[in-house]
Amino acid sequence: MGWDVYLPSVKENLIYFKNCLTSGMYEDLLSFAVDYARRLGAGYAEARFQRDVRESVVLKNGVSEVSARSVTQGVSVRVIVGNSMGFSSTNELRKQSIRRIVRDAVDMARAAVKVLSKGVSMGEGKLGRGKVEVKPRVPFDVVDVEAKTEYLKEADKAAVEACEKRGVKLPSRLIEVGRWDTEKHVVTSDGADVCHRIPRVTGEYFLTAYHPQRGSIQRFENLGEARGWEAVELWNLPQRLGEESEALAKMLLEAVEPPADEEVDVVVDSEIVGIVCHESAGHPGEADRVLGREAAQAGESYIKPDLLGTQIGSEHVTVVDDPSLPKSFGYYLYDDEGVEVRERKLIENGILKELLHNRETAAVFGVESNGAARASSYDVEPIIRMANTYMKPGDYSLQELIEGIRRGVYIRSYQEWNIDDIRWNQRYVGVESYLIEDGELRKPVRNPVIELTTRDFYSSIDAVGKELKFSAGYCGKGDPMQGIPVWFGGPPVRLRGIRLGRRPA
Repeated sequence: MGWDVYLPSVKENLIYFKNCLTSGMYEDLLSFAVDYARRLGAGYAEARFQRDVRESVVLKNGVSEVSARSVTQGVSVRVIVGNSMGFSSTNELRKQSIRRIVRDAVDMARAAVKVLSKGVSMGEGKLGRGKVEVKPRVPFDVVDVEAKTEYLKEADKAAVEACEKRGVKLPSRLIEVGRWDTEKHVVTSDGADVCHRIPRVTGEYFLTAYHPQRGSIQRFENLGEARGWEAVELWNLPQRLGEESEALAKMLLEAVEPPADEEVDVVVDSEIVGIVCHESAGHPGEADRVLGREAAQAGESYIKPDLLGTQIGSEHVTVVDDPSLPKSFGYYLYDDEGVEVRERKLIENGILKELLHNRETAAVFGVESNGAARASSYDVEPIIRMANTYMKPGDYSLQELIEGIRRGVYIRSYQEWNIDDIRWNQRYVGVESYLIEDGELRKPVRNPVIELTTRDFYSSIDAVGKELKFSAGYCGKGDPMQGIPVWFGGPPVRLRGIRLGRRPA
């Protein structure tokens, strides 16, 4: 009821571009851009209108810091002439400007032909013609800035009071809510014609707790959904931050060191599982990274084409990326090349299964695009990106995972993560963590560290929980850098035979 989304039937091609929203005003410009590019000799042409509205309300240490709003919109064109690609964009939504950027893109492609050793082509994909509209129950604009600020102050007060009850200070606090509404319309010369309107709400907090004898500890979290203000209400930030602050105080005052010099079993909850899937399955599964095209910006990948079909983890591990999850922060149904999306199985029962592709890499690998091309704004090219990356749930409750451990550690949340540029060696530092003794949670544990290779992490999983949860994030990639909304998540999982480290307080 609170979230109304219209999902078109791609097979029936029910909705065409004329019913699209703001971008419908520019239908003629997009069609003109594609037709003009073809007349200039482009074998392939693509035009995209994109409008992004971003707004944020920030509270720092109980004081209103900023309330800002920005709107960017424009049209980009991408063409292939011969075997070379060109790109250009403008925020001037006039036919004269569109004509200019089409000529620029065609000229760029022709100039590049002289230096290219390999050509560019657009591979196959299930091209769409449709409209996707997410309708929020409570639009972000309906709630005025003063009400939003008071809501953040209520959350800030709850956090401070929860710590002070335990004699712990919370000297540094940053809390933010915002929105990122996006409208897109993509038209291609080979038949795609798709339109999206997706409102997103965002939340973020960063807390630092301090005790003069016990030092400091930090906690951060990003929240986000493809919904309206109703999602912010459901997050219940006052209760959430109060509970987080109480946990921080407990960790500072009562925590003991994690077990050292022995192998123990570890249960990691959804938050850690999600970031692991994003960093060590999603990023290395990007086909452009596998081809070495992101080496200078975002790094390389441990995955080589001949590793597909080989074992990387236990049979309990299946990791997917699925843009079509309703309400998700990374939600979309067609990518920015007009390709219909589907669930992408990166790891299936421990086997490296498939890569994330756009149409260009699909042609290189001889497969169909699986709809992974995304652009963060109108003036950058679509590149291969994740959307919602997560581990598929299993059959165990959290309690059942813990009951199966004689001695170990449960890690609910993290405060730090690191991974190398091929996504192989990774490290996670827990925040809220507890000893497990004879199948029960005992004393808090301070700063436990999991440091494993990707293969060791996935291979040590012997049981997967059934409660699926997600965290939000902004995934960065490309040059110029593109940050896009994503979800990552999963259920809690049990790792056998782990040697934990400890980060000094």
